[in-house]
Amino acid sequence: MFKLFTSTNLFPRILLSLSIAFIYNFVTSMDSILSFLIFFPLFGSFFIAWLPSEQKTLIKSIALFISGVVFLFSLSLFINFNKSLSKFQFTETVNYWFPWDSSSSTFILLGVDGISLFFILLTTLLIFICLLSSWDNIHTHLKEYLLAFLVLESLLLGVFMTLNLLMFYILFEATLIPMFIIILTWGSRERKIRAANMLFLYTLFGSVFMLAGILYIYWVVGSTDYQIIVASAQFTSFEQRLLWLSFFLSFATKVPMLPVHIWLPEAHVEAPTAGSVILAGILLKLGSYGFLRFSLPLFPEANFYFTPLVYTIAVLGVIYTSLTAIRQTDFKRIIAYTSVAHMNIVMIGVYSFNVIGLGGSILQSISHGFVSSALFLIIGVVYDRFHTRLIKYYSGLVHIMPLYALIFLFFTMANIALPGTSSFVGEFLILAGSFKENTSVTFLAATGMILGGAYSLWLYNLVIYGNLKKDEGNLHLKYSYDINRREFYIFLPLLIGTLLMGIYPKVFLDSLDASLLNLVFQLKS
Repeated sequence: MFKLFTSTNLFPRILLSLSIAFIYNFVTSMDSILSFLIFFPLFGSFFIAWLPSEQKTLIKSIALFISGVVFLFSLSLFINFNKSLSKFQFTETVNYWFPWDSSSSTFILLGVDGISLFFILLTTLLIFICLLSSWDNIHTHLKEYLLAFLVLESLLLGVFMTLNLLMFYILFEATLIPMFIIILTWGSRERKIRAANMLFLYTLFGSVFMLAGILYIYWVVGSTDYQIIVASAQFTSFEQRLLWLSFFLSFATKVPMLPVHIWLPEAHVEAPTAGSVILAGILLKLGSYGFLRFSLPLFPEANFYFTPLVYTIAVLGVIYTSLTAIRQTDFKRIIAYTSVAHMNIVMIGVYSFNVIGLGGSILQSISHGFVSSALFLIIGVVYDRFHTRLIKYYSGLVHIMPLYALIFLFFTMANIALPGTSSFVGEFLILAGSFKENTSVTFLAATGMILGGAYSLWLYNLVIYGNLKKDEGNLHLKYSYDINRREFYIFLPLLIGTLLMGIYPKVFLDSLDASLLNLVFQLKS
């Protein structure tokens, strides 16, 4: 009976009607927009779970429709965002009660400020791009694959919206589950089991200490409400340092910083293309966002105390991973190491403690989401055709894939922070902000731009220019074809975002200023 029901056109119509009713119920006003963005992917995944696995086109269409709706409605946050306010906007109070809390009014608060706004937009955009990029690439367990991404989207949006410390930890850790499944099930090689285990164990180990810190905060303050803790918590210097370290171990693993970065190259190499996009574009940002949202405002004195430690680790990370990237032979592994280098530059901006550096760190995080995601998608294009990521098999692709070569060139230039691209704005602001605090650190961090030019241009030259390698490794490069329309539409929003931020960053900075000024005031008051 169910098979007959879903084999007709009746089911899509009912789903569309329910979706419209669901959307109307939540967004007739902006009061419930955050709940809608979190729960709509879960709502859609419920219907996908009941569909027969054989109806692949219908399943893909519904998943793409859901992610597209979430992205479009996330834009309403930006449109309706009041740029002059530093407080949280679109706030919601959800009446959940925790049995271990003696108070009768424990709530999970949702809210958005300038710091979290663009991470939300980046998440909804990249999930949509990931599902579109997987349209023709995933053939086994397709339904489960799409469910994993929709659930992951809900969890990530919850991380960036929640204002409850305990809920942040739960959602922060829960993102590991779908990512672990994506790598373990749809990874490309036999080492995917090792890569998935490294992802899980490294990040889980660091987060155990954060949980201990959260429980201690609750014991002292009597609440896990972020705004109450910021307003009323009075920790001693010793307490701040211990709590800072507990949070640092978790966030530094996610960034990742040395020496807990080893899991990232392994996870990138073994993950499917869309998995690498989410890893680089969103999951790494959970670390930098955690520092901005929690470590800086909650432990101001400890931040200044541990700044030399952060600077030392970040500078070593920039130089070491940039040099390591040059000697790699795997397409993906090169971009994975460059991701570590760029995220360590972000950390230097975070610990500049001024509006310029902090703004640069957020812009660079968003830019990295555009550029690094595009580079992994560029790798995915040739991997889908030739089924190898070893650089030695590629040469002269410009002769058979000129449009691909042009897009690759644009994002290569963005990766080395060419003026006019988003990375230039982010890195320039980071270096300008850190220069006011420590010129030596700024000088050493700037070497990352030079080394970035070395490995990026070297990679582009090897793959794009030269003569075609005829039938080497059974690749048959001469029979390849350029990117198709679907692939072009995948790159288009990333290209527009990279150019827009590079040419007119004021669009982004205007929404950040009030929140960053408030953060700096909390740090130095």
